[in-house]
Amino acid sequence: MASTLQKFIHSLDFRALPRVLQIQSGIYCQDSVYEMFGNEFSLSTEDVIKVIGFKINKLIASICENNEVSQFSAKMELPLNFPGLYKVVADKTPYVSIEEIARKVSIGPTRFGHPSFYSTEDIKLVNFTIKHDEQITFNSVEEVHGMMAVNCVVVRNNQSLSFTLPFSQEGEFYECEDDQIYTLKEIAEWKIPKCRNRIVKLSSTLHKWDSSSPLPENFDGCLILMPVYEVQAVMKFRKDIVHILSDLDVEVKDVTDCYDISSFLQPLSLEDIFEKTSKEFPMVAEIMEGPSGSQKPYNFLSTGKEIVIYKKYQAARVLASEMRSDSSKRHYLIPMSYKGKFKRRPREFPTAYDLEIARSEKEHLHVVATKAFTSPHKELFSVSVGDQFLVQQCQTSEVLYEGRKKLIDVLACEQIVSDTYKKVLLPMYMEGGFVEVIHDKKQYHLSEICKEFHLPFNVKVSVRDLSIEKDVLAAAPGLQFEEEITDSYLLISSASSPVESWEIPVNRLKMFVHLLCKDVQTAVPPVTRTTVEEVSEEEYYMLRRYENPTLHPPPRPPKKPT
Repeated sequence: MASTLQKFIHSLDFRALPRVLQIQSGIYCQDSVYEMFGNEFSLSTEDVIKVIGFKINKLIASICENNEVSQFSAKMELPLNFPGLYKVVADKTPYVSIEEIARKVSIGPTRFGHPSFYSTEDIKLVNFTIKHDEQITFNSVEEVHGMMAVNCVVVRNNQSLSFTLPFSQEGEFYECEDDQIYTLKEIAEWKIPKCRNRIVKLSSTLHKWDSSSPLPENFDGCLILMPVYEVQAVMKFRKDIVHILSDLDVEVKDVTDCYDISSFLQPLSLEDIFEKTSKEFPMVAEIMEGPSGSQKPYNFLSTGKEIVIYKKYQAARVLASEMRSDSSKRHYLIPMSYKGKFKRRPREFPTAYDLEIARSEKEHLHVVATKAFTSPHKELFSVSVGDQFLVQQCQTSEVLYEGRKKLIDVLACEQIVSDTYKKVLLPMYMEGGFVEVIHDKKQYHLSEICKEFHLPFNVKVSVRDLSIEKDVLAAAPGLQFEEEITDSYLLISSASSPVESWEIPVNRLKMFVHLLCKDVQTAVPPVTRTTVEEVSEEEYYMLRRYENPTLHPPPRPPKKPT
């Protein structure tokens, strides 16, 4: 049965990909040639394409009044990077089963992928009953005893109760109110259900209004968002990936079940390549869709280029951020092979507890107070701005509190007064301010810093890496090494001129290849070039959030005795 491309996408379960479609009719059916995203191609009646993925490309927005499109509102096109923060308005249309929710709503591992619903009726489980109107958080989808189900949580008396709901569970389920704020890109990726529009309320504009904005000046109302999808597809006799917008006026028919899907080229993402066994490497591949970027190695990863993929592995990187007071700081992943050298820069510590975390046995931590603190206990020291200390160790001390003696955690320090040293005790709960005094003039390699000091650690490049054509770290006013991470990489080189090899990140480089039945001339890769990878703000927070789930922040400082 034929349907429009838009209807097909709305009805499609992403997990059912790839699908083979046959073009049935439309404006572009008579051997027409047109260009989209820089790719010129034609769609003719009875052509077949293999759909390998889709995503929201842009949003069509209308001003909303009382959950309906305003009669005075014209439709406006909003790119996903349109500035502003938005609140999601709960959908008033119910879902009739858990299966419908799972198929239409994005459920995934990040905090964006944990939607909440409530049922209008009680749901009886084996061990307890979910009450009507009780908030149910959906965490993940999995197969349980041969049946598809959703892992859920309800919170009662500050305790989380976990359970599963099968796809077959029917009822009347409504979205819960969401008090979080999101960018348009986050809403497009996680908060627009299939076959439905989404109403959002503008929370913050982020930028000053100007006449080029499609929104009215001082607008603070609601918008109805209608997604326009971009379909990624493979066509016969083409070696690249084509991108087709879902509002294209064509009709299609799903012919997957009666078509040999292997007759198409098989596009593989870098994640697909990484999942192959180590014995399958090295391999030769042709790029079907290369990444954007003009710096090496991305500038030679163009469509049609043949590359050799030598191996897959996990490699260590240090996540670093520029030390800037403004919001335009850049973030980098620095490999341990970086050959430049660093000099230390002063660190700042907001509490006495941070001093305890940062101190080391190798050297005394020397700090200057930047904020005054008056101790409520005569046994402990009151700090003035400019006081200098050598941090010693954490210990306990007796203080008199309301006529009774009490043990509290304190930080033993030596106060530097001229050429003398006075032993003092600072309460660990002290919220002050300290800046480090650097006496160490040594230049360090990256590996030495990771071995000898605790991160975070402040530095500045003193000797740039001469093996890098343009060392971006050398231009930074200062860098903070935040944490050491381990990430997935592939080692590649050009197949035609393998004079150097490059490490490319599997999880951040969007690229498709197909494998070629060619022998690799030599299994030994050429010399590997060092690459400092700049990561976007979004990638930076993804790295901090998800790639180190076992990394916990330090505990909060002890509270002031009450």
